[in-house]
Parts: sequence; C-alpha cells; structure tokens
Amino acid sequence: MILETVHDLPSGVALLGLDLGEKTIGVAIGDPAGSIASPLETIRRAKFTKDAERIEEIVADRRIGGLVIGLPVNMDGSEGPRCQSSRQFARNMVSLRGFALPIAFWDERLSTTAVERILIDQADMTRARRGDVVDKMAAAFILQGALDARRLAR
Repeated sequence: MILETVHDLPSGVALLGLDLGEKTIGVAIGDPAGSIASPLETIRRAKFTKDAERIEEIVADRRIGGLVIGLPVNMDGSEGPRCQSSRQFARNMVSLRGFALPIAFWDERLSTTAVERILIDQADMTRARRGDVVDKMAAAFILQGALDARRLAR
C-alpha cells in the first residue's frame, strides 16, 4: 500500500530507505526506535524483478516494516519524469505477490549533493571512493530526514 506521508508508516519497526538511481539503488536501514538511519548497501540495477528480489531478501532478513523511497522533486516543487519513475517503482513493488509493506515517499532534493559535499569536506574521500558509497549514503540521508520528521511530529 502506498501511503500519503511518512507519518502513516508503522512505528516500532525498522524502515528501509531507497535512493532510486538509473544505474543503482542506494539502500539504508533505520533502527526500530526510528532514530538512526544507516547506509546498508548499493544494488546494481538490472531488471525490476531482480532488483525487487534483492529488496525482498533484505526486507525478510532485516524484518523491515515499511519502505521510504526518495522522491526526486524538481527545485521548483514540480514532479518530472524521475518522480514518475519512482512512483512507478513503488506501484510495481505493491503489485508483487506477497509484498504487503507500506511505502511512503520522502522529498530527496539535493540529497546526493549534500552527501557528496560531506564526503568531500569532512571525509576527504577521493572521487572513486565516493562513487562506492554515495548511493547508500544518500539513501541514509533520505531515510534520516523521514525519521526526523516523524519524531518531530510526535
């Protein structure tokens, strides 16, 4: 089921954050208390069914209770083709037999840019090393934003 906001996601369960790119999917996991998001892995994109299988494996292994998918909204707040692609990915996940987790979206504007800036300024990472971690770090940035918003709303 696709939810209206992250506030509608269940409490007390680990959430999975996804940063959907054209070539990769960054994956992050939140703790069940809903406090901290941690980068988990980067999935090299293939066909949807293969990507979905890996996500379902993570969901089962980590006892995930919901997904937060980054929504790449344009700077003016409008939704373009990348948003449509993210929404379609969510609809495809919901249509899978046996997949019953709630899914919510989180505005991911500038998440990758922010993560790259942190990795350059604070971690002094080379371009090659940043490429290895930026997607899962962006997923953690997205998920952390959603977790913080939920916590502040309580």
